[in-house]
Amino acid sequence: MRIADHVAWDRGFPVKYLLVREDEEGEEKYWGRCASVEGIFVDKVSPKREVLTLRGCTPTGSLRDALSPAAESTGLLGDVCVEVWDDEQPLQWWTLVDTVVLANQPNRSDPALLDIVVGAGVEEEQAWDHTLPVLPQFKLFAGTTMVASPAGHCVGVDGLFVSRGAPPSTPLHLIGCEAAEPLLAVLRRPRKWDRDWVQLWALDRHGEVMYRHNVYLRIEKTQPSVLGGTLVDITLADGGDDRPSLLARPIWETWYRGAPTTRNQWAPYSAQGRSEWLDLTATRMSDQRPDRSGGTHHLDGKFVTDVPGLHCAMAEALVGPGGYFGREWNAFKDCLGGGFGVALPFTLAWHDADVARRALADVVSDPDQGLSYFEDIVQLLKRCGVTVVLQ
Repeated sequence: MRIADHVAWDRGFPVKYLLVREDEEGEEKYWGRCASVEGIFVDKVSPKREVLTLRGCTPTGSLRDALSPAAESTGLLGDVCVEVWDDEQPLQWWTLVDTVVLANQPNRSDPALLDIVVGAGVEEEQAWDHTLPVLPQFKLFAGTTMVASPAGHCVGVDGLFVSRGAPPSTPLHLIGCEAAEPLLAVLRRPRKWDRDWVQLWALDRHGEVMYRHNVYLRIEKTQPSVLGGTLVDITLADGGDDRPSLLARPIWETWYRGAPTTRNQWAPYSAQGRSEWLDLTATRMSDQRPDRSGGTHHLDGKFVTDVPGLHCAMAEALVGPGGYFGREWNAFKDCLGGGFGVALPFTLAWHDADVARRALADVVSDPDQGLSYFEDIVQLLKRCGVTVVLQ
């Protein structure tokens, strides 16, 4: 599908979104275009607070530190992922949002283990059937989606296996749509509660794709568009998961003018805003130049005060403003393997490296090694053959 065939129309306002569907052969098919979309930016609703008991725990990392009487750390753990494993792999998982340690005591069956009472909101990615393997292992990971470190394991979690109602859905309004025949066929159906899905491609003013979002065509209402003519407005009952947060709106406005061409445009944003910035760079990962090796790349470290900022600055140093070079440790490691614009070996001159060294001193991605995130990234670069010069 050629985007250029669909980004222009004879109206007084631009096309900002395309509707695209991938067929069974993997070919992208054009389903329609829209002037705008309302409801694409949504902040997640926090789950209600619950009290759970991590039963028979062997705590490590931040959870162990939170329970140490002599430690200066608090019982505020942030998000904790609970994974249920069999002997080989995780089978189920939950996120305990904004976890707080409320109390702890020795386990009755084994005093060498601890029962830890926590308060948290429980997020469940899907409705698990709660059937456990014969010998389940409950593994705990604390931190963020970018930096999650092991926090121990336990024999069970009281209060986890309960039915929870699905969070309320937030509609998505497609404004000023011109539907192609596949979408028209869906709109003609008497019953529109269908499982067809499409991708919304958000475009910048040059007709380049900024972002792709999957959404089911659960059509709640169709009506003549507020923009007039033959256009229609379509309301989808649920705009889908993983929509950008409200913080992303001004970032999208920046990118709408065109992909960034100067460095540090991400710097004024919070860590969450910088994560939204990285999401937009990921959309363009297939547009990178051919790999080039050698030479010296200069990283401007003045604004590297959090993990997303590190990856924003690293990508700009290696492939330029708006480029993609991973959003977290694992993705960054994959990019160092080639195919993303840079090939080993090369030299990285990290200017103002002490900013990141200080800011990320307490962000520990590998408790066993005791390295901060900054140190871990530097060690990874060196192991891969990069000459790192900290300035």
